[in-house]
Amino acid sequence: MFKNHPKGLIGAALSNMGERFGFYIMMAILSLFLMSKFGLEKTQSTIIYSIFYALIYLLALAGGLIADKTKKYKGTILAGLLCMSVGYALIAIPTPTPVPNLPLFLSLTCLGLFVIAFGNGLFKGNLQAVVGQMYDSPEYSDKRDTGFQIFYMFINIGALFAPLIAVGIRNWWVGVHGFTYNPDLPALCHQFLKGTIAPDAAQRFMALSNEVSRITPTDLTAFASQYLNVFNTGFHYAFAAAVIAMLISLVVFLSNKAKLPDPALKALKSDTNSTVADSAPQMSSQEIRQRLYALFAVFAVVIFFWFSFHQNGVTLTFFANDYTNLNWLKFDLGFTTIEGAEVFQFFNPFFVVFLTPVVIGFFGWLRARGKEPSTPRKIAIGMGIAAIAFVVMALGSFGLPSADEVKAVGGLTDAMRVTPFLLIGTYFILTVAELFISPLGLSFVSKVAPSQYQGIMQGCWLGATALGNQLLILGTVFYESIPIWATWCVFVTACLISMSTMLAMLKWLERIAK
Repeated sequence: MFKNHPKGLIGAALSNMGERFGFYIMMAILSLFLMSKFGLEKTQSTIIYSIFYALIYLLALAGGLIADKTKKYKGTILAGLLCMSVGYALIAIPTPTPVPNLPLFLSLTCLGLFVIAFGNGLFKGNLQAVVGQMYDSPEYSDKRDTGFQIFYMFINIGALFAPLIAVGIRNWWVGVHGFTYNPDLPALCHQFLKGTIAPDAAQRFMALSNEVSRITPTDLTAFASQYLNVFNTGFHYAFAAAVIAMLISLVVFLSNKAKLPDPALKALKSDTNSTVADSAPQMSSQEIRQRLYALFAVFAVVIFFWFSFHQNGVTLTFFANDYTNLNWLKFDLGFTTIEGAEVFQFFNPFFVVFLTPVVIGFFGWLRARGKEPSTPRKIAIGMGIAAIAFVVMALGSFGLPSADEVKAVGGLTDAMRVTPFLLIGTYFILTVAELFISPLGLSFVSKVAPSQYQGIMQGCWLGATALGNQLLILGTVFYESIPIWATWCVFVTACLISMSTMLAMLKWLERIAK
C-alpha cells in the first residue's frame, strides 16, 4: 500500500495513531462521562463537549502560526504530543463521585481538556503540513489524494480499538466491585441523590439497583453514591489508556523525526537521495489571493458538514444510550464485558480502515479511464452522501417517544428500543461521506495553499471544523425539544446546503486547483 509513496508517510501515520486513540476515547465517552461524573444534563454536557472540540481545531490556527513563525514544525509537533499526554493524565487521576466540590472538580477536568486541545492544536495541523510537503516533489505529486487517504486510513487504526478498550476498562472496574453495567443508572443515581427523580423513574431505579448488584442494597442512597463512584473511576482509568497511547506515539515520532520533511526548509529528495532546494516559481500576489479566497470559501462550506458529522459524539451517542438495544452488541470476554453506547464509536474507524482501500481502488479505476472527479467534486458528493445517512436515521426514529418522555420513565425497556443496526448503517454511510471529504479536504488544502502559508491554512481547515463543532449544542437542543426524527432532518438540511453551495462554486474551485 505504501509502495511508490514517500518513505516518511508510514512514520507520520504511526506518530498520529496515539492522537487518534485519545480522540476516539474522548469522542466515545466524554459527553457521557460529564453527565455521569458531575450529574450534568445533556445540554450542559454538550456545551463543554462542543467548546472542547471547537478548541481542538481552533487552536490548530495558533499551532500553525507558531510553526510558520518559528519555522520549527517538528519541534511544535513534539510539544503538542507532550501537552496532550499531560492533559490526558490530568483527567485520568481518579477523584471521588459524587464530587464534593462541583466547581473545583469540574474546573480541573476542563483544565485537562484545555491542555489536550492546546496540544492537539500544536500537533495536528503541522503534522498534516509535513505530510503535504512529502507530495510537493514531482515524483509524488500525482499521488497526493491517495497519500492522504492512506494516511487517514492508517491513523484510524489507532482509533479502531479505543472505544472498545475504554468500555472494557470501565465495565471491568464496575464488575470488580460487584456491579454490572446499565446505561440508565448513572442518571437515575444523580436524580435520586438530588431528589429530582420522577415517580416512574424512581420505581425503575429501585428495580435496577437489585439487577446490577450481587447483594441486594438496603440503603439506596449509599448504593447510588457507590455505583457512581465505581462507574466513574472506571472512566478515569479509560482515560489513562490514552496516556499510554500518547507516550507510544511520542516514541514513534522521535524515532522517525529525521525521516520527515520540514516545510520550513522546502527540502525535496531526489531519486539519488540527494537534497536539493525547492525551485518552484514564485506565485504572483494575485494568484496567492485567488488561492486564499478559494480555500476560505471551502472552509465556510464544510462548517455545515462538520456540524452534522460530529454529532457522533453527542446526539448520536445519546441516541445509542437512550433508544438503542445495547444487548445486541454485548460481548462477554470473561474478565470484562464490552457493552455500552460508547461501542458504536468503534464502527466509524473500522469502516475507515475497511473502506479506504475500496475508495482508493474506485478512484484509481476512474482515473485509469479519465473519469475521476476533481477533489472539489468529490467533497460535494461526500456532503450529499452524509445527507443520506441522516435520512436513514430520520426514517428509523419515526414514532419513538421524546427525550422528556424517556426521562420521565427512567429509560426504555429493551423491547421498546431500536435495533443497533440503525446506527451501524448510519455510521457506514457517514464514513463513506467522510472519506470523500476529510482526507481529500486535507489534500486540497495542501495543494492549493501557497507554500508560505501551509501551516496556517491547514490550521484554518481545522478552524472551520472548530466552528462546526461549536454548533453541536444546537443538535442537543433539538434532540431534547423536538421529535427525534425531526432532529435528524435538521442535519439532512445542513448537508444539502453544503453540497449545493459546493456545486455552485465547482468550476471556480477546479480552475484554482489546477
